[in-house]
Amino acid sequence: MNHSSNDTQSVKLKGEDVAKHNSNESCWVIVHGRAYDVTEFLPEHPGGPKIILKYAGKDATEEYSPIHPPDTLDKYLDKSKHLGEVDMATVEVEEKEEDPYEIERLERVKRMPILEQCYNLMDFEAVARRVMKKTAWAYYSSGADDEITMRDNHSAFHRIFFRPRILHDVENIDLSTTMLGTKVSIPFYVTATALGKLGNPEGEVVLTRGARKHNVIQMIPTLASCSFDEIVDAKEGDQVQWLQLYVNKDRAITKRIIEHAEKRGCKGLFITVDAPQLGRREKDMRSKFSDVGSNVQNTGGDNVDRSQGAARAISSFIDPSLSWKDIPWFLSVTKMPIILKGVQRVEDVIRAVQAGCHGVVLSNHGGRQLDTARSGIEILAEVMPELRRLGLQDQIEIYIDGGVRRATDIIKAVCLGAKGVGIGRPFLYAMSAYGLPGVDRAMQLLKDEMEMNMRLIGCNSVDQLGPEFLDTRTISMHATGVPQDTLALTVYDPLAGPAEQMSSKL
Repeated sequence: MNHSSNDTQSVKLKGEDVAKHNSNESCWVIVHGRAYDVTEFLPEHPGGPKIILKYAGKDATEEYSPIHPPDTLDKYLDKSKHLGEVDMATVEVEEKEEDPYEIERLERVKRMPILEQCYNLMDFEAVARRVMKKTAWAYYSSGADDEITMRDNHSAFHRIFFRPRILHDVENIDLSTTMLGTKVSIPFYVTATALGKLGNPEGEVVLTRGARKHNVIQMIPTLASCSFDEIVDAKEGDQVQWLQLYVNKDRAITKRIIEHAEKRGCKGLFITVDAPQLGRREKDMRSKFSDVGSNVQNTGGDNVDRSQGAARAISSFIDPSLSWKDIPWFLSVTKMPIILKGVQRVEDVIRAVQAGCHGVVLSNHGGRQLDTARSGIEILAEVMPELRRLGLQDQIEIYIDGGVRRATDIIKAVCLGAKGVGIGRPFLYAMSAYGLPGVDRAMQLLKDEMEMNMRLIGCNSVDQLGPEFLDTRTISMHATGVPQDTLALTVYDPLAGPAEQMSSKL
């Protein structure tokens, strides 16, 4: 953090000096051992003043860190409000009530399965659910409303079946492809997901390192826990990153973010277009209900609590007036390719081509926005034949995200015409449970699965994949039952921790 002019004094503030400023009229907080006067900022705080007042006069670091990049106070709080260092030995440490769930969680962490026991991406989710903090799990895993779309994102892939070819020489397999002109080792990228530090204290830079090792692209989120520059600084060599952008109501801020990203070498601008307002993620809301700062579904005027839960404090800047008329402006302020993230029907893909966009991501925001919106893979099956009919298929790159858990899902998307797929939650879960080794293993598992499945479908390389390898007749029939998943429900051996393994031997 930058040092304010007050820091020239060698005298540190005492804890009791800060503690006096604990009201609306005078509100100081301590973050990372430094004091800040946030009195004037209270009414502007996106999450409302209550959550700050809860920590008025106290150390707010633990609550602040996972949901704010470290440079937030430097960016948004005038230097005159930076009060200097605090002698932390003089700060009264509040005794917290013991949380039975937290005690149980710490016990579960001790009994975690070893990394090598994870054989697929669902295994990481199973471990993460047991070992993550309750609020972090609720934030990452929640979907909108009844979570129908979130579940269908995954199950939609089950409605597509393969038509493999045989007696094709598949000794050599090449998984590489290009995305927006960048050569990558496999057709997936790490898509943007908010608040990485909720799952791991290092946050998004862990994903940066994993992406580098496997030569895949990382999309940097607007709402990361790490600062944008920290994530860019963590890349190595010619590693490629993209920027996911929530458009700020203040276009000057938006322009500054875009120009800075381009200067730092980002190779793609992914504008999120499916979130003019954040959806109701009720699991996340419930996990935060005891929080003094919670004001669930407040309906009063401009103070509408749009996001609830962990997200509510960081998202009110998003511009709901964003429209097609803004696209020429984006094209005028950057040379980066512009991709619309969150397109959900063929008419809008055609309009994106006409507007001069370089790509779209067919996405419903991981099932976190409009519930009962269709899955990206289903939309893709509708979009590509129409683009081919109009001769537009080579004028725009199509990506999808949501529900990808197996390499067969990636292959199905590429067969249908996607350049690649975005994967978000599985890498968060791998990072939350096992850190960088978890992310590394998750990516390697996908590569191993894909190499095997390319052989089994009868293809040597990504450019050989096409719609002739698929039977998609049932993809849009939502009422059609699929065979009951007895493998997962009854037969498949679930991942067992050491304690469970011991008891089964007795």
